[in-house]
Amino acid sequence: MSRAALFPGQGAQFPGMGRELAARFPAARALFERADAVLGFPLARTLFEGSEDEVGRTDVCQPGIFLVSAATMAALDGLGRAGRGEFSCAAGLSLGEYTALWFAGALTFEDGLRLTRARGRAMQDASDAVPSGMAAVLGLEPALCEEACRRASSCGPVVVANLNSPGQVVLSGARAALDRACEECKALGAKRVLPLKVAGAFHSPVMEPAAARLREELARTPLAAAAIPVYANCTAAPVRNPGEIRSALGRQVTSPVLFQRTLEAMAAAGVTAAVEPAPGRVLAGFARKAAPSIAVEGFDTAEAVAASAA
Repeated sequence: MSRAALFPGQGAQFPGMGRELAARFPAARALFERADAVLGFPLARTLFEGSEDEVGRTDVCQPGIFLVSAATMAALDGLGRAGRGEFSCAAGLSLGEYTALWFAGALTFEDGLRLTRARGRAMQDASDAVPSGMAAVLGLEPALCEEACRRASSCGPVVVANLNSPGQVVLSGARAALDRACEECKALGAKRVLPLKVAGAFHSPVMEPAAARLREELARTPLAAAAIPVYANCTAAPVRNPGEIRSALGRQVTSPVLFQRTLEAMAAAGVTAAVEPAPGRVLAGFARKAAPSIAVEGFDTAEAVAASAA
């Protein structure tokens, strides 16, 4: 059986995430303690006790999701359920690509935390500079979503940002252009158009200032060859060597997330099973639609982690 590790991205966060995990599993608790020391602020306490707005801040939830996913995998590994040697490949949704690279051994835990914190700050600053956002379009083909973006481009930058699963496309752009593109999608036959609760236009040209800052951070960060292939969001192809990884991460913030193609490529390569750590269970839903031959086992709660040892 070929098995993949799938790591969630921004949007999966919620107040209190990781609290029960840290309370029940020493391996997880150790990572929460290390994270506070690395970042120099009480990330764990913010996640455990903070409000929805506090936990949802881009510069908090990005390292927070990285931490909770890593802690889940550490807890599973401590139970003999998720050592790296049991997996043939990994991938993550946007932010989750960093967690996948940590799991594959390309990034240290400390550098992964620092990079996701820096990424969150840079993306928040870019969002603050340009009123912008994202919206999910349901029931409209990607080509028609792209046509809607072309029709709205006179109002500003707006693009197809995420191809997550069949029947769901995410648009991203400056506010006026995004609003116009959403109206065009409805006119072209979209079943529903849903605004997303995010700080700004991720994976669009609005994020170019963030991408420039992130490339500087990446240039200063040591990377190792990945022990297992990691599928890059911007190409849906596996990468392993540091040069490929640095290039893919440098492009990722402004490029579309090709997660549907990633899942399809994994299935074509023989992957039949996957693990999705906390927080959330979104990727299992994507897999059911995009690659139903991949059975995804979710570990979104401490109870699910504990039950895996039974």
